[in-house]
Amino acid sequence: MLNLLIVLTAIILLTVLLHYENRQNINGLLPVKTLLSSLFILAVFVQPHPITHYYHFLLGGLLLCLAGDVCLAFQQEKMFLWGLISFLLGHVSYSFGFFHVAHPGAWTWGGSIIVLCISSRIYFWLKPHLGTMKIPVMLYCIVITVMLSGAWSVLDNSRLTLTGRLMIFIGALLFYVSDVFVARDRFLKKEFFNRLVGLPLYYTGQFILAFSVGFLE
Repeated sequence: MLNLLIVLTAIILLTVLLHYENRQNINGLLPVKTLLSSLFILAVFVQPHPITHYYHFLLGGLLLCLAGDVCLAFQQEKMFLWGLISFLLGHVSYSFGFFHVAHPGAWTWGGSIIVLCISSRIYFWLKPHLGTMKIPVMLYCIVITVMLSGAWSVLDNSRLTLTGRLMIFIGALLFYVSDVFVARDRFLKKEFFNRLVGLPLYYTGQFILAFSVGFLE
């Protein structure tokens, strides 16, 4: 019942957030975005967590993403960089969590090759527009690729429940795709479409990851 209440509240807040994003209303956007992102922290807190280390790594990643969300609510380049660093560290924490519950296997290497090719293509697509952000964005692409590779490892681990494995993989994949729209908005074309697509993908992915804590065993 509590999980359902969290999801319904998140849907309402996301709708309000998109309204403020469309109007570029920072005074409304910042508190709503902070509250919405705080909800995925609540979501992970209230789940059973049979694999304690995974829970702690995921909680750490979600807290870092909350900090990143607050930073990205502002438009200054310095705040964007701090947001990028927060999300990068969040992906590192997720990666530790994923590889804690699943060792690299055949799916890891196969998935890594696919994701590496896609990430490289995205980076070179963005590169002419990055200016002084080339190195930070390259590092971010590397880290998020490792994170998604970890999700491939989890998907391959039959010792865990299928539901939990699918939640982790889908959550990580949605997060990965949502970042493409963040990059497009920041470096290529700033328009509401990027947030209209990217924010629902991002929050869906984060909530799925938060709920995955209770479904691995």
